[in-house]
Amino acid sequence: MLQLSTYKKHVRLITVCILTCMLLPLALRAQNNTNSLEMVKPDTTNQTDLIDIAKSLFHIKPTDTTGKMHRKVFFSFLPTTSSIAGGGRALVTSTNAAFYLGNKSNTSLSSATFVPYVTFDGRFGLTLKSNVWTKQNAFNYLGDARFLYYPQYTWGFGGNTNEDDKILAKYNYIRFYNSVLKGIGKNIFIGLGYDLDYHYNISSEFDSLPLNDFVKYDYGTQTGRSTVSSGLAVNLLYDTRNNPANPLPGYYANIIYRVNPKFMGSTENWQSLYFDFRKYISLTQVKDRQNILAFWSYYWTALNNNVPYFDLPSIGWDPVQQRSGRGIEQNRYRGKGMLYFESEYRRDITNNGLLGFALFANVNSVTEQDRYTFKYWHPAAGFGLRVKFNKTSRTNVTLDYAFSKYYSGLYLNLGETF
Repeated sequence: MLQLSTYKKHVRLITVCILTCMLLPLALRAQNNTNSLEMVKPDTTNQTDLIDIAKSLFHIKPTDTTGKMHRKVFFSFLPTTSSIAGGGRALVTSTNAAFYLGNKSNTSLSSATFVPYVTFDGRFGLTLKSNVWTKQNAFNYLGDARFLYYPQYTWGFGGNTNEDDKILAKYNYIRFYNSVLKGIGKNIFIGLGYDLDYHYNISSEFDSLPLNDFVKYDYGTQTGRSTVSSGLAVNLLYDTRNNPANPLPGYYANIIYRVNPKFMGSTENWQSLYFDFRKYISLTQVKDRQNILAFWSYYWTALNNNVPYFDLPSIGWDPVQQRSGRGIEQNRYRGKGMLYFESEYRRDITNNGLLGFALFANVNSVTEQDRYTFKYWHPAAGFGLRVKFNKTSRTNVTLDYAFSKYYSGLYLNLGETF
């Protein structure tokens, strides 16, 4: 049976989650239209996607949606067997709904993605992510809810750990992130959110050495214990993109300050900072052809020495997307601070935009356990194929092969990595 203190902690967490779910929709409905954003509208006249091919093969007559395109929901569905973050093969389905809540000339494309998966080595997960823009981008709602059952290798702290010196950590993970950002100027948004990370049933599987002895860190590593990080996130965003699934030329900059006090249910009092910057450069003037050079970098750091182990900065666990480090196994490098850089070249192969390719490279570094220095850098690279699933929402099916010194894998997704 649960101890009384544990029971009260769970009640507080559930109460905060319920209140967040109730208040965020009210905030969205209380929107105004003060934030106006001039958008680039892609020309799809000469474009072809998988939906067009399906209509041609099955003789499906298109529906007349003249004048209603800004209200239409564009669905993309991808059932597959693929590699996933953390390594291993999995049965994955990914369903994406893209839609506009306002005129496409001044409102960004909203999206919601649901991804359930089960791996052949005993892991499974349910993920629901949303990025909703209200009319004229007055408000931006960000949601990330997931449940994961995670036997996963961990290598401890720092960037100089031996590849074979690892331990299989077993835990369950619940994440609940929700934020509302309000436009305060052209392309500038500020907001507040609630973040919950709950790791429980923590243990080391098939190893005689306890996890806390292996990593030499007592916060969030003791067998049978659980850790809760429950707190508020202050978010400052600058975003000139109009389609996160396949960004057009523009900028993205995001600063997130997170505080996790014990009175909100957290196991420890701790704070963190996350700086994210992306730049997209068009190398052609043809509107219906893609020829993009994209850059992504972030700096992520904990501000205390008592952060639960699985909440520390780690490759593949970036707070916004969890897609960093293609070619490097998720969880491979962990530290109090982390630096990450990636660049990618995206170009259409066919004139109708149906097929394209991408070339990319990334590098990361984490701080050492005994000192806050970025000493060891770990590169990875890869290439991929792009198939246009939906030309109106610009959603691509992306198949990437990435590799590094100790790891390689295939990555299949709906939408670009960043």
